[in-house]
Amino acid sequence: MLVMTRFVVPEGDDGFAERAHAALAALAACKGYLRGRLGRAYDDPEHWSIVTEWESVGAYRRALGNFDVKMYATPLLAQALDEPSAFEVLAEAAPGGELKVTSSDRA
Repeated sequence: MLVMTRFVVPEGDDGFAERAHAALAALAACKGYLRGRLGRAYDDPEHWSIVTEWESVGAYRRALGNFDVKMYATPLLAQALDEPSAFEVLAEAAPGGELKVTSSDRA
């Protein structure tokens, strides 16, 4: 499962990166977390994103209840753009590997 959360951060908000680092660290400590990254757009430096990968949607939802996540990630996530952020993975390919297609878990 992928979670892609996007932000528009006004120039001069020097604390955003530190808050994002703390949020990512809190999420990374949770069971079911696989990996995560903080990025900023090359062509518009006010646009940032946090992308995390989880074992399952349940693992991500349980992580949102974690105390440190509530302290460090939830306030940051409240500043995110109001758009869908959780995605199921339907296909993947490793470098040089074959495409692996999976069916949807949606009923």
